Amino acid sequence: MKILVTGGAGFIGSAVVRRAIADGHQVVNLDALTYAACLDNVADVAGDPAYVFEHADIRNRAALDGIFSRHRPDAVMHLAAESHVDRSIDGPGAFIETNVNGTYNMLEAARTYWQARGKPAAFRFHHISTDEVYGSLGADGLFTEDTPYAPNSPYSASKAASDHLVRAWHETYGLPVVITNCSNNYGPYHFPEKLVPVVILRALSDLPIPIYGTGDNIRDWLYVEDHADALLTVLQGGRNGRSYNIGGENEVTNLGLVQKLCAILDSKRPAKHSYADLVTFVADRPGHDLRYAIDPTRIRMELGWRPSVTLDQGLEKTVQWYLDNEHWWRALQSRAGVGERLGKQQTAPQMRGVSVG
Repeated sequence: MKILVTGGAGFIGSAVVRRAIADGHQVVNLDALTYAACLDNVADVAGDPAYVFEHADIRNRAALDGIFSRHRPDAVMHLAAESHVDRSIDGPGAFIETNVNGTYNMLEAARTYWQARGKPAAFRFHHISTDEVYGSLGADGLFTEDTPYAPNSPYSASKAASDHLVRAWHETYGLPVVITNCSNNYGPYHFPEKLVPVVILRALSDLPIPIYGTGDNIRDWLYVEDHADALLTVLQGGRNGRSYNIGGENEVTNLGLVQKLCAILDSKRPAKHSYADLVTFVADRPGHDLRYAIDPTRIRMELGWRPSVTLDQGLEKTVQWYLDNEHWWRALQSRAGVGERLGKQQTAPQMRGVSVG
């Protein structure tokens, strides 16, 4: 299968690219190479004859039409997106332009291409989204594919809008689609502004480790390589027009996650004090959702998929990867916004490196 992957130089996209090549697929990696992208993420497959890179922006419809025409993909995996909640609070416009308008361009380019080829039934447009479109859970309950959308940040609202566009293009034009909504990802190549790498890198630098509010916010954590496997499973086996929630079945509070990471670092890179001593509570993010948790019954029952990596296993793998790949993350720390607090309230105290979404 030849797969057009958008955002394939990003965190999740690059995991999909690496896994797809390993599974024997051909991959066309379309990426605009914005601040969070890094071609080093796909260096291991860059020389493979099954891999092609296209430097293009999903906001450029003409460029998309050319890529579809040249490469004639059998499927699209659409991951390209602005994805950082804190950045969406400071600058929501970029999220509308990329996540909403960009997805519209992708859908129209895919529809034009699909129709020109005679509407092959095997074609799929796989839209990769987030559980944040569902809003916030209380202490109980799980997100299912039937949970009403209730996004609470500009980021999640833009992703909700893109989900609705994909559904509409299926219902109105018959475009074959599948949609997936995932829980929080972590693992190798995670851009160093997100919670897990922030904790690891600040600990290694003996700097305060920031936690929003009281640290009681709960997330369901999914190892990125498990996620890539799930996405390819849905692409190949998911029912046309169906959505699938992908979760790690690993719920933990933000504070609990940080404590786990600190304990792993204590064992792998001992310091004069426990890294947990660096934990610092800071003013909460505006509109911070209390809890996300996914019910993965549909993907498990229909497609036989469930995560293979436990949270403790995945965190240990992730910490070791950052310890072994300092050259990768050092090169990214000078990029715009990395190491600064983003998405802050006007009254929040200043602290560098507090992008802990």
